[in-house]
Amino acid sequence: MQRHFDEELGGLKNDILKMGALAREAITRAVEALKSRDAAAAKKVIESDIEMDELELAIDDKCLNLIALHQPMAGDLRFITTAIKLNAELERIGDLAVDVAQRALDISDKPLLKPLIDIPRLAELAKGMTSEAIDAFVKGDTGLAKKVVLSDPEADDLKRAVEKELIYDYMMKDGSSSDRAVPLLLAARHLERVCDHAVSMAEDIIYMVSARVVRHHPEELDRQPGN
Repeated sequence: MQRHFDEELGGLKNDILKMGALAREAITRAVEALKSRDAAAAKKVIESDIEMDELELAIDDKCLNLIALHQPMAGDLRFITTAIKLNAELERIGDLAVDVAQRALDISDKPLLKPLIDIPRLAELAKGMTSEAIDAFVKGDTGLAKKVVLSDPEADDLKRAVEKELIYDYMMKDGSSSDRAVPLLLAARHLERVCDHAVSMAEDIIYMVSARVVRHHPEELDRQPGN
């Protein structure tokens, strides 16, 4: 019975890994569509979101069945409930990739306002934080989860850099640029929200491993277990 339960937990890990891979791929494809103003590519990102939606439902069902059939305790219960939370966060990340793809559609028939530099950097940071959060979940690594939490200011700085440039260097100097600048502003905000979701995942993982609540309590990040 225990062996079967352990195998099911391993399958749940693999499902979360797949969900994370789909989320990262969606971000990559959405940002590429934004950079190239490729409407067809953007539409493919939007259409592919159904795969993540279906996987989210399947993972939720699996988690609920594990709880109902095995009545897990302590660490196993925290693992399953964390998987439920990560599943929801990853589905939302997929939705944000769709939002970026929508912004690509907004500018697909317009000349690109400027070469995109900070937005792709923000996308890479968002994907990296998401990957590290999932790795922390699979490995039960609070150090890696803490790294994700501490990366959030970098995401905020990149988003602000995009906002400052677009608002002060373009929109305030030439109001007619707004229809090309605003979708880029929104894309940066969508990607910064991806980073926020990665942080939420990391905070949940720290609780899963150490039973320490760090959300809204940053001082807990530096407390050693048992103190």
